[in-house]
Amino acid sequence: MFADRRDAGTRLGERLRDRLSGADAVVVGLPRGGVVVAYEVARALGAPLDVIVVRKLGVPYQPELGFGAIGEGGVRVLNPEIVRLAGVTKEQMAKVEEAEREELIRRGGRFRGGRPRVELKGRTVIVVDDGVATGGTARAACRVARAQGAERVVLAVPVGAPDTIAGLRKDADEVVCLQAPHDLYAIGAWYSDFPQTSDEQVVELLHRAVDPPGFSGEIEVDAAGVPLAGRLAVPDGAQGIVLFVHGSGSGRHSPRNRYVAAALNREGLGTLLFDLLTPEEEIDRANVFDIRLLADRLAAVTSWLRERPEAAGLPVGYFGASTGAAAALWAAAEPDGDVAAIVSRGGRPDLAGERLSAVRAATLLIVGGDDHVVLGLNQAAQQRLRCENQLRIVPGATHLFEEPGALEAVAELARDWFAEHFRRR
Repeated sequence: MFADRRDAGTRLGERLRDRLSGADAVVVGLPRGGVVVAYEVARALGAPLDVIVVRKLGVPYQPELGFGAIGEGGVRVLNPEIVRLAGVTKEQMAKVEEAEREELIRRGGRFRGGRPRVELKGRTVIVVDDGVATGGTARAACRVARAQGAERVVLAVPVGAPDTIAGLRKDADEVVCLQAPHDLYAIGAWYSDFPQTSDEQVVELLHRAVDPPGFSGEIEVDAAGVPLAGRLAVPDGAQGIVLFVHGSGSGRHSPRNRYVAAALNREGLGTLLFDLLTPEEEIDRANVFDIRLLADRLAAVTSWLRERPEAAGLPVGYFGASTGAAAALWAAAEPDGDVAAIVSRGGRPDLAGERLSAVRAATLLIVGGDDHVVLGLNQAAQQRLRCENQLRIVPGATHLFEEPGALEAVAELARDWFAEHFRRR
């Protein structure tokens, strides 16, 4: 068994390293879980990482039966036998393809965040998924890679059904599968930990694979003598740096905060994600809701950051979520709290209490339109702010901004707010 997708990717990368050493290779992961595996394979090979987005074209009255697939770049692969047997007309094919093409474009844009596709023409393309059962998606991905000009296609998976693996050898030049159990049952059964992978995790991994020039890495943050784990990313020529203040029950690994941080990095903004509390402190749940403690910790980290050479002279902003937004506002209200801008995502600014009127930093409050209780709290808190401020509502979004397009809206609003107010400094 594999511990998780990362472990599977590490082992798969080791297997592929000797076979493909020196090849002009590109690793493409099948969203979503396959990208986690693909990230580790790309690291092992020192190869660029991308996604290969494909959409099955399903027979109208039996959508689980695919008569073909489409891929980015106008690629279209049909199965003439299924088309004939199912009696699918040209009009029906066109209607199905139109709907799937829209979703294909949306997903590709979301995952890459505006970056162009990695060119596959003339290269060895390694198609990676976290496992194959029926193999329909993997087969389509191999064909799409070939249609986009791949010179050689290698399908690499940690686990797969033996019959499916044998059949896929017709679509790939080589198939690498670490485990092919006859009693596969389900892909997830071969992993100790097999959680769902979010769109935000895919975006973050793709961005991490192509970190912009500058400093980026895991660090130990010094909060007035308290060591905290963090990740600092400061692109060359950064306009400023944003400290992420997570809410209760979250930390530097928050996929939503990492998604927003990646969006800021792409726009030339530095970011610091860090754990506000030590593992021992988190055991006492009272600490998670102690706004003053969290604010003091944030202020100490801000002072430490200003002494780092990567952040010297850069304006500072805070991005707070849930209770973290209250801590950000509290810290910014301190007499020496020289903060350029604050963004609150689904925050609890009301928990900053009387400190709200002392905040001087330009503050943007972002709330989901369907997060009714928190929306009311933000509206009331906004009346107490004396600084430049705005309240922006994301229609249809709930507290965690899990709805399609909701988190992208948050990232865009935050990016524009920080960029504008950093420029003023």
